[in-house]
Amino acid sequence: MAELAPGQRLDQYELVAELARSGMATLYRAIDHESGRTVVLKIPHLQFESDIAFHERFLREEAIGQRLDHPAIVKVLTPKSKSRMYIAMEYVQGQPLREWLRRTPQLPVDTAVALAIQIADALVYLHAHDVVHRDLKPENVMITPYERVKLMDFGIALDTTQRKMTWGKLSQTFGTPDYMAPEQLKGQRGDARTDIYSLGAMLYEMLTGVVPFPHDNVYASMHAKGAEDPTPPRQIRPEIPPALEETVLHALERDPAKRQESAFQLREELAHPDSVIITGRAARQPDTHRLSAGARTWLTVVGWAAAGAAFILGFVVLVHVLR
Repeated sequence: MAELAPGQRLDQYELVAELARSGMATLYRAIDHESGRTVVLKIPHLQFESDIAFHERFLREEAIGQRLDHPAIVKVLTPKSKSRMYIAMEYVQGQPLREWLRRTPQLPVDTAVALAIQIADALVYLHAHDVVHRDLKPENVMITPYERVKLMDFGIALDTTQRKMTWGKLSQTFGTPDYMAPEQLKGQRGDARTDIYSLGAMLYEMLTGVVPFPHDNVYASMHAKGAEDPTPPRQIRPEIPPALEETVLHALERDPAKRQESAFQLREELAHPDSVIITGRAARQPDTHRLSAGARTWLTVVGWAAAGAAFILGFVVLVHVLR
C-alpha cells in the first residue's frame, strides 16, 4: 500500500488537494462521489496503520466525532465502506483562529467575546455528551466567513464513558503547552475544567495579543503555569472591561476546583457580564511588565532549571494523559 496523492481515488472519495500535513496524518480536500459534496479526509501515514495503540486511538477519535452533532463542531461522516484507515469530515470554508490572530493579534473585544461564547456553547454540548476535548487551541478552531466557530481535531479527546487507554507514542503528539491546563502538564487525565482553562487561555490571547505565560522558552512557560499568575489582561489592554478580565482570570485558575464549575457558567459570565462579581483576582497578579530586564532574565534561568526537570519527568508521566 502506497501513500496517496491528489487525483487518486479512495473508496467513494476522490482526493483533490492536500490541505495540511502533520507528523502522523495528512488532510486532503476530496469529493464524495456518492453525495457530490466536498469533504475532508484525514489519512494517517502508513507507518502508523500497523500500530495497534494508534489504530485504537484513531478509531476512538472517529467514533467520538460520529456521535456528535452540533453546529459549532466539525461533523465526522460515515463512509459506505472503508478499504483503509481514515476519517471523513465535513469541509468547512474559513480559516483557523490562529490565522486571525496572526493578522490581528488583539481582536476587537466584542469579536473575541462572541467567538468565546460560541466555543463555550460547543463545550457545553461536548461535556453533556461525556466528551472532553483536551486540545483546545487556535489551530483547532475554524472560523467561517460568517464568523461562526467550528471545533475540530478530537485526536486526544477523552470519552469519559470508555475504558482508560495509554498510548506509548505520546511524545509525538506533545505540542505547545500554552493552552494546556496545569493538571495536564502534571500528567493528569483532565476533565471538563481542563477545557475551561484552555478556552480561558485562548480568550486571553484574543484580547491581549499574547498567551498567558509568554516566557522565552517552553520550559519556563511550563514552570510558570504551575507556579505563577498571568499578568492581568487590563494591564496589557486597559479598555478590557473589568468583568471580562475577572472571567478570564477565573478560567485560568491553577486549581481546577477554583475555575468556573462548568462551561455553561463560563458561557453565562461572558454573555451576561453584569452578573460577574469582581473578586480581586486581578489585584493579586504581579505586573510582570514592570520587571527589570535582569529580573526577567533571572526568571527565565530559573524556568530552564526548574521546569526543565519537570518537562523531562513529564514525558514519563504524560503517557497517562490519553487514559
